[in-house]
Amino acid sequence: MLTGRALERILYRTVIVGAVIVAPLFALGASAVTIPPTIAAASNLRFGLEEIARIFHRDTGVKVRLSFGSSGNFARQIRQGAPFELYMSADEVYVLDLARDEFTIGEGVLYAIGRIAIFAPTGSPLQVDAIMQGLRVMIKNGRLKHFAIANPEHAPYGRAAREVLVHAGLWEKILPRLVFGENISQAAQFVLSGSTQGGLLAYSLVRSPPFSGRGESALVPAKWHRPLRQRMALLKGAGQVARHFYHFIQQPPARAILRRYGFGPPDGS
Repeated sequence: MLTGRALERILYRTVIVGAVIVAPLFALGASAVTIPPTIAAASNLRFGLEEIARIFHRDTGVKVRLSFGSSGNFARQIRQGAPFELYMSADEVYVLDLARDEFTIGEGVLYAIGRIAIFAPTGSPLQVDAIMQGLRVMIKNGRLKHFAIANPEHAPYGRAAREVLVHAGLWEKILPRLVFGENISQAAQFVLSGSTQGGLLAYSLVRSPPFSGRGESALVPAKWHRPLRQRMALLKGAGQVARHFYHFIQQPPARAILRRYGFGPPDGS
């Protein structure tokens, strides 16, 4: 059992730490918060959203915790009670389904339009081009050993990759050679590590620092797959910091960062 003096010391430290954490929030007009809100974000957002979060922290003095993964997995976790406050999906269908079932505060907003690119790491025999003629030749010649995409069952960029390959008439031919990432970031890791000769990846990742000078890429025609309409929504119980970050992402500085990473604007302009 704690003595009166020990309890007093614990309470004193709690008050001091709480004051340090809470103080910056007064700039937002928010109530006291001790834990940064957790943002569930599609893995193709990693580099752009990390940059946005740094600017948000610089401008407001408060932080958010970013968790990246598969949009489909996050949607399932939200239904199971995961303590996220903002959900940024790579496919708006997940958000709209959650909104229908009243897990979110409204239907949220579109924040970006995603694109798909084919990428081959330095040293790969795969010649990349927008219509994937080089991939077709490698499959025909039996030279393609492994090719990476995200899992189409729960990763929106995996579904888009499958649609691209179906459109090109390559799906059945390439299926035995496919390596599936749990999400698009893992698929990208397979490509960069040399585990595969190439992959269909999120253009935002191909434009990120880890890919710089590491290979060749080409944008796949947008009409080859359904639009990757990326939507976000606040979840029930979201606090003031998450709400402020939600609005911050919709402002010109944040949108300019997303555009730099290859995302199209939500309004199509």
